[in-house]
Amino acid sequence: MNWWPAPYAAAPVDTTVRVPASKSLTNRYLILAAQASSPSTIHNTLISRDTQLMLEALEAFGVGIERIEQPDGSTTVVISPPQRLNAGPLTVSCGLAGTVMRFVPVLAAVAGAVADFDGDEAARVRPMAPVLDALAELGVKFTFHGAEGMLPFTMDAGSPTLPETVTIDGSASSQFISALLLCAASLPGGLHLQVAPGPLASPDHIAMTVATLREFGVQLEVDPDGRGWKVAPQRIAGFTATVEPDLSNAGPFLAAALATRGVVRVPFWPAQTTQVGGKWVQILTAMGAEVTLGEDAVLTVRGTGVIRGIDYPDSSELAPTLAALCALADSPSTLSGIGHLRGHETDRLAALQQELGKVGVAVSVSEDGLAITPGPLRAADLDSYEDHRMATAGALLGLAINGVRVENIATTAKTMPDFVQLWDAMLQQPGQDTK
Repeated sequence: MNWWPAPYAAAPVDTTVRVPASKSLTNRYLILAAQASSPSTIHNTLISRDTQLMLEALEAFGVGIERIEQPDGSTTVVISPPQRLNAGPLTVSCGLAGTVMRFVPVLAAVAGAVADFDGDEAARVRPMAPVLDALAELGVKFTFHGAEGMLPFTMDAGSPTLPETVTIDGSASSQFISALLLCAASLPGGLHLQVAPGPLASPDHIAMTVATLREFGVQLEVDPDGRGWKVAPQRIAGFTATVEPDLSNAGPFLAAALATRGVVRVPFWPAQTTQVGGKWVQILTAMGAEVTLGEDAVLTVRGTGVIRGIDYPDSSELAPTLAALCALADSPSTLSGIGHLRGHETDRLAALQQELGKVGVAVSVSEDGLAITPGPLRAADLDSYEDHRMATAGALLGLAINGVRVENIATTAKTMPDFVQLWDAMLQQPGQDTK
């Protein structure tokens, strides 16, 4: 195995960290730009494994892509959609990217395409059926080459139908709903999408999708109960957008301020955001940090020496980092509303129970969350499960526990290619600006 010795913080950190752009927003912008009536320009585009897979998928549909490297190190991408998306036959490699494996089949349906989809071995056990079932209601035919409703599969969208309403199960992932909404305007009759009875996973990510669609002029109505959306058929106009920093990926760095009694600053923090990572301000304050957002858009988190336990609902993708921070707290914590994390890159609830247990933390798993009771901490080798957020959670534990090693830290390249360099730099020079 490839083990990374997680750096131990012998002193408080004092640093400014420039986190990369948001993967969630980048891939939403890319899918919309591929459907637009004219070219779009996306500034501060994240270039990582997940977004690279999305770009390659769009190229398979005939979308033109031009990358422009900017003097500040960011990347601008110009997306030039074809008059008509390529209907194939074509092949899409999804890797382990949930946004690719869920969003792109709907784009293929818009194109009327015949397409083969596959991904990493771990992707073949990630939930797919809800979005595929919804596409079947739209007339798409599927041939599965493994388990029913899973990758790999071949889809044929050559004979669409126009049902009045499509119903979708939203309990396992919000990406199923976002996938349909992001392409709804390009369907011949638009779409009325309704959620089946039951829980709704990660509503914050659905709100992000709705806000993004409205930002670019898509006519969208929300049903009175908040569990349905009507999107009129229309052609999206080309647009110019700048991707926000990835506030979820900022989490491990911000949490480092508490773990080391230090100070961490993140510039370009938006005053308002649809990213779930915006919740870090509330979470870290509740756990004992001093958090301020200056007029210069720099978020500053200062550890006070206190890390309080927390009872928090629906931390979504923040849960692995939050759970690691709860392991360092002075009292128990409960994280609820996150049962859907069982269907992410790995079963994150089981993985957190296993890995936090290795360092001396008692974790019990319920149907929808975790109860975390800190104990005497000890060094351990922590598995990443090919999950970028489990890897960064291990890095956070390593700041406070000397001797932690993390397996395959390179999996962080999924959304943050320079994680190791940024993490190492955070610990090197007081006040250093880490880029």
